[in-house]
Amino acid sequence: MTALWISLTIVLGVLLYFAFLPLPAWLRSIIGRVARPGAGDRAALRIGRRLSVEELEAERKAEQLMVSVVGPEGLDAYRALGFLHAFGDAEDDGQPGYGYLIYPHRPIVSFDARSGRLLNELCVQFPDRDSDGGERLPDADDALAKWLAINGDELALLAEANIRPVGNQIDPEQARRDLVRLEEWTADPSGDSADGGLAAAQ
Repeated sequence: MTALWISLTIVLGVLLYFAFLPLPAWLRSIIGRVARPGAGDRAALRIGRRLSVEELEAERKAEQLMVSVVGPEGLDAYRALGFLHAFGDAEDDGQPGYGYLIYPHRPIVSFDARSGRLLNELCVQFPDRDSDGGERLPDADDALAKWLAINGDELALLAEANIRPVGNQIDPEQARRDLVRLEEWTADPSGDSADGGLAAAQ
């Protein structure tokens, strides 16, 4: 009986050790990509329902449009991360001071590009004007519409947006994880971001 209790104690100790052990960055990155499939696996939406054949075709066409605007690397990032990103104008030091995480059918999240501090949620909607019922756009079209609005007329978008603190609809911890994933995605093989940090990851 004593041997059984010792064995159970050892097993429990090992389980607790691994439960609280920090995961290495490479493993967190893999888990994040598996847990949040991008547009490359569009058979299932993140809300849990499967896309119809028509919706899959609409998403495919939306991604074709996206790649023509943001390029193949932008589409690859969208598929891997599940969102687009954009940055504000460069400041005196040549680096942008803020940026945006652009999710499909969710609020845009603004953040401080130097510190990574989350700033606000910007709620905007782009209904499908080609449909009679005002149906929602395919995911890639919605994300691209927001990206174009930010890059085309940022002030107009801000004037139209319903601005709330982060946490109103977007989980702040998820947004912070997405910032880490964005920085990892834009980092070069040496471990440094492409042009000197998240603020330069344009």
